[in-house]
Amino acid sequence: MRNLPTADPYLPDHGDPSWSAEHYDLDLSYDLVRNHLRGQAEIRARASADADRVVLDLAHLTATKVTLDGAAPRFTQRGHRLVVTPRTPLAAGTTFTLRIAYAGNPQPLVAKHLGEAGWEELTDGVIVAAQPHGAPTWYPCNDRPDDKASYRIAVAAPHGYTVVSNGTQTGRQRGASTTTWVHEQVEPMSTYLATVQIGRYDVRELGTDPPLRAAVPADAGEGFEAAFGRNAEMLATFAELFGPYPFPAYAVVVTDDDLEIPLESQSLSTFGRNFMTGDWDSVRLVAHELAHQWFGNAVTLRRWQDIWLHEGFACYSEWLWSEASGGDSADEWAAHHHERLSRLDEDLLLSDPGPELMFDDRVYKRGALALHALRRTVGDDAFFDLLRGWVADHAGGNVTTADFEREAAERTGHDLDALFESWLHRTELPDLP
Repeated sequence: MRNLPTADPYLPDHGDPSWSAEHYDLDLSYDLVRNHLRGQAEIRARASADADRVVLDLAHLTATKVTLDGAAPRFTQRGHRLVVTPRTPLAAGTTFTLRIAYAGNPQPLVAKHLGEAGWEELTDGVIVAAQPHGAPTWYPCNDRPDDKASYRIAVAAPHGYTVVSNGTQTGRQRGASTTTWVHEQVEPMSTYLATVQIGRYDVRELGTDPPLRAAVPADAGEGFEAAFGRNAEMLATFAELFGPYPFPAYAVVVTDDDLEIPLESQSLSTFGRNFMTGDWDSVRLVAHELAHQWFGNAVTLRRWQDIWLHEGFACYSEWLWSEASGGDSADEWAAHHHERLSRLDEDLLLSDPGPELMFDDRVYKRGALALHALRRTVGDDAFFDLLRGWVADHAGGNVTTADFEREAAERTGHDLDALFESWLHRTELPDLP
């Protein structure tokens, strides 16, 4: 049997380059007691090349019925791939609609070097932390970051639970034993950024322009205000620095459980109860996840090797918030982290760290330092004009490191080849300018 496709070498056995999704319409029903998920996915798509099969990613769940443009194709599941064979091959440019019924007991997907990601049970609820490979644990998809689509996500959950998902809540309907929550994400979204959060939450309003809300445990107490009380001010600061907030709304979810790290999703971020403090280590992560809405969610990498375009930018945003909110300056944070990195191994190539190191803390800190070096080289006016232009030019799309290098040189008028060569394409740690 033919090998199944891989779209990105950092994530083997995920994604099919021969087709692209344009819209996902997901109708889900979840039983918390049995950890049982039942779904109906409708995917509007287009063939990117001539294809005699369509390969989707679907892990730990069983497809029970598949139609393609209303006809019943052959389909089979191999590992966490769903292979659909049309009655007649698809010609490049052909649009088609897949409908897939599926069900099962969702669980995280484990990948070598990357650990677990995906649908995960909490003590009393659910989180979906899909970066980078967990999307197939709850819906059939073309799991590659450069395949963005719009979404409608409807989730039926027992009464007493709140469901938070991407985009704008457009409906809530109470049935006999469940309430169905409907969210729509109109702006294009990569598969790994789609999420569902289910819990016994109180919803608080944090701001109105754009709408900011938080879903939190009823007994959140003063810790919530300490960590998230300046969220609206933080968003306004980033909008001034990076350009308008790129989505219609923003949500924060705070689970009743502790979490090891916060979770990034498009138009929302998820934190554990343990992050509800005013300590800098918590506040900086609130800034970090918010900054991802510009750098990572609106403007998304095309290949996983360019992860610094997400994490370096979000890490630098922590320093910018510190600077804007009366804390240490970006200069001070840069000096501090440059000294720390100088004592660590210098074996990481920022532009291509490899799957083993793609989430290494050095990617975050060296990426932020590269941006600070750029800022020092071109000056504040040119630097922030570049960031605003980068978001404006590429929101809703996908980018590479080469794209950023080219745009930086064009917008600032500086010859930046030597700077980018030393920071991005060599392992030795350069001095700050």
